[in-house]
Amino acid sequence: MENTIEIKNVTKKFGDFTAVNDLTLNVPKGSIYGFIGPNGSGKTTTLRMLMNIIYQDSGDIHIFGEKYKQSFKDRIGYLPEERGLYKSMKVRELLHFFGKLKNGKNILAEADKWLKKLDLYNWRDEKVETLSKGMGQKIQFIASVVTSPELIILDEPFSGLDPVNRDVMKDAVLELKESGTTVIFSTHDMDIAEKMCDYVFMIYKGKKVLDGTLDSIKNNYGTDIIKIMSEGGLQVLKEVQNEIKGIENINDFGHIQEIRIEKTCNPQNILRSLIEKTAVSRFEISQPSLHDIFVRIAKPVVENDGEVKNAG
Repeated sequence: MENTIEIKNVTKKFGDFTAVNDLTLNVPKGSIYGFIGPNGSGKTTTLRMLMNIIYQDSGDIHIFGEKYKQSFKDRIGYLPEERGLYKSMKVRELLHFFGKLKNGKNILAEADKWLKKLDLYNWRDEKVETLSKGMGQKIQFIASVVTSPELIILDEPFSGLDPVNRDVMKDAVLELKESGTTVIFSTHDMDIAEKMCDYVFMIYKGKKVLDGTLDSIKNNYGTDIIKIMSEGGLQVLKEVQNEIKGIENINDFGHIQEIRIEKTCNPQNILRSLIEKTAVSRFEISQPSLHDIFVRIAKPVVENDGEVKNAG
């Protein structure tokens, strides 16, 4: 499989702090690759190294099969975490300006196409300063794709968008993939990553802790989640936990609870105990969600001796 990006043993330090530690990662051509991880984990540092905004201290980065060249800027679209638009410019002229910076062709036609897709065409002659935050974010997205780049790097593209605009942005990203574009985006939204990404990469404290398809990642964790809905709810489930060994954790969502069990725990024993105590309307054994896997890795757990460890 041809890779658009190949990262090999890359490390980046800021003083004594190691932001990215010996990272190796391959991004297949034409895929959607999700970058996830807690704040400060190294996601944005990695994206900025890909864009040649900052330089790695060691290791190699190849894009389109080569080390970064200045000419690559015309083949890569980038939506940075820090949004920045010229507020006094009109929307259409701003998109034309950004397109010219990257030697784009048919820029105005492409701009109009994307403005229509993202429901902003009626604002094409308005100044950027008149737009809402969400509209401005969509304009910056258009600015990153208006030249039809081969690779799109999006840093938190869904952040701050309402549900309607999140769906609009989601459809736009999927359309890019359908056209053969390679898409990398970072996100804190595990539901978006789980539903959209062909591959998921998680970085934690500068180290790669997950990398692969969602199925391969979930298979590593097995089938240890049970989703339960019952009349007795959390209170009855706590009684069952006291009676049956192997229930590691209860995550309460109000109307539904999710429990995590040890490999030696038999789910049927839990179900029998529940039925003896209350009416059960849902009992579903499943693999952990990406959200649950993320929390297992990143959430600190305080042990009985006071030592802080990772949940995973």
